Amino acid sequence: MPGVFQLSVENLVKEVKEVESLGIPAILLFGIPAKKDPLGKDAYSDRGIIQTAVRAIKDAVPGILVITDVCFCEYTDHGHCGILTKDGDVDNDATLAILAQSAATHARAGADVVAPSDMMDGRVAAIREALDKEGFAGVPIMSYAAKYASGFYGPFRDAAESTPKSGDRRSYQMDPPNAREALREVALDVQEGADIVMVKPALAYLDIICRVREAFDLPVAAYNVSGEYSIVKAAAKLGWVDGDRLTMEILTAIKRAGADLILTYSAKEAARILAR
Repeated sequence: MPGVFQLSVENLVKEVKEVESLGIPAILLFGIPAKKDPLGKDAYSDRGIIQTAVRAIKDAVPGILVITDVCFCEYTDHGHCGILTKDGDVDNDATLAILAQSAATHARAGADVVAPSDMMDGRVAAIREALDKEGFAGVPIMSYAAKYASGFYGPFRDAAESTPKSGDRRSYQMDPPNAREALREVALDVQEGADIVMVKPALAYLDIICRVREAFDLPVAAYNVSGEYSIVKAAAKLGWVDGDRLTMEILTAIKRAGADLILTYSAKEAARILAR
């Protein structure tokens, strides 16, 4: 993705210092381990890449809010979001235990918010129980509650080296034409203890953001994903659009649809534009 890079922990700390200087209040971390395996063990190791990064950030930039992605697609050698059965299907229930363990290690490292993005049924309840047992009842869960099986994730999957080796994620992510299911998925996560609910992607799902905002009295997050970001970058590079203007128009539309929080790769650019 243009302007988006894999960073070592040392360079990540430098990046976070710049982010804080621009007035951006929070960051979301995704980890790429040195070694991948069928269970994604680095994801729930206290010495894992995310856990190490969180500790380094909290030591160097204590004022920034650190959100951690809780999933396995970047950590598994097969690229799926959980444990696979012998038939190659994702085992929902077996995955819950390691998701909960992963979230607990993030909290122990100092994460302020954990954000499960796997779309396994029951994972919010499993994570809430694990956090509470470890003494982290005050750590919120930002659930990827309505995450669609979208073609807009392509650039991220390349950057994070997380493209599935076989099959796809349609069996556990949502079908793009289905709007009513989104409300059911969000309701289940709210019942299980989610503190913030997210819609992903954002730009092609503004109607879903609006429906979720109207139906639930919780903060609503929207993820302006890699494909949405990269399309603007590519068009701007060709001189077809004013990149800055289009970026702000998109972010405004997401906010207008009802998002309380926006996760975007354009955060630094938007902060600089707003400061002009």
